[in-house]
Amino acid sequence: MTFQQARRAARMNPSIIREILKVTERPGIISLAGGLPSPDTFPVEAMRDAAERVLRDSPREALQYAASEGYGPLREWVAGHLAGQGQRVEASQVLITTGSQQGLDLVGKVLIDAGSRVAVESPTYLGALQAFAPYEPELVSVACDDDGPLPEGLDVARGARFLYALPNFQNPSGRCMSEARRAALVERALALGLPLVEDNPYGDLWFDVAPPAPLASRWSDGVVYLGSFSKVLAPGLRLGYVVAPKPLCPKLLQAKQAADLHTPSFNQRLVHEVIRDGFLQTHVPTIRQRYRAQRDAMRAALERHMPPGCHWNVPSGGMFFWLELPEGVDAMQLLPHAVERGMAFVPGAAFYADHPKPNTLRLSFVTVSPERIEQGIAMLAQALKENAL
Repeated sequence: MTFQQARRAARMNPSIIREILKVTERPGIISLAGGLPSPDTFPVEAMRDAAERVLRDSPREALQYAASEGYGPLREWVAGHLAGQGQRVEASQVLITTGSQQGLDLVGKVLIDAGSRVAVESPTYLGALQAFAPYEPELVSVACDDDGPLPEGLDVARGARFLYALPNFQNPSGRCMSEARRAALVERALALGLPLVEDNPYGDLWFDVAPPAPLASRWSDGVVYLGSFSKVLAPGLRLGYVVAPKPLCPKLLQAKQAADLHTPSFNQRLVHEVIRDGFLQTHVPTIRQRYRAQRDAMRAALERHMPPGCHWNVPSGGMFFWLELPEGVDAMQLLPHAVERGMAFVPGAAFYADHPKPNTLRLSFVTVSPERIEQGIAMLAQALKENAL
């Protein structure tokens, strides 16, 4: 029996990152590829203690079906947390999702029709491209520089359903929009009537100075905001949230109900139990300290080993370096040579909606020790010298 697949199924493609991660399972490979938080940052003891309290105090509720909107006290916490960043948010606008990746899917399901235009950064998050693709949009890339999308570049997005943007330590480029760029971008989007979808999984992972206020704090009626607990607690909990303008909330909720009824009750109560008394205020700085040291190790290794013609910016937060190799070098062709030497990275072409740059690649520094970072970058430089220069 042959099943006839929907047209949208043809637009579903495997993640190149997930495929590369299979390679990294080989013994001895130094993986600078995956965008995974360091497991050394997971608050295991706090989770264990919180789980005991949840199962002691509210076991039936934690193990039962629950409201699709999410656990009320957790939604209240999110609203209060965002208020501290300058956003005007009510708990009724917060939808708890099964990871912020589900938030992207819900946004696509509610806002994208086949053939409708959707604007993205260049490059942009691969997971967003995957989430939007089944809804058959016409993707257009907005020109960017090291400060993010160019406000004058938004003209290509006229008539788009929204612009998808990651202002803080973007995956994959690591860039962070300045205050001036955020203000100009929102001003131009307002003038064009172009809604924004702001994705912020990395905003708490700053190293020296906190990033400027969110886009959503500047245009509350025109921005859908996505957040996540994956990078500050643990990704295995699959817990994120969407904050939307009130007119959009009912449809996002209906899409959520159709997708999975609700995000796991136990996970929501567990996270709330961990964070409700200010745990993140002491926990997140320890993550920043660890990641800053690993960022510095990668910067030093790149400066020491990479040959002339390679360029990168030093991220002020997040998890990634973005490298441009000399013109004419194809990172995808370079990858097997790097793996042969003992390290892995993610070629950059997959992060572009159109006009990919084959001479780019992404490196993650947070799951590898400074010593292994040094070795991995040396291996990358050697593979580049032997096979591409």
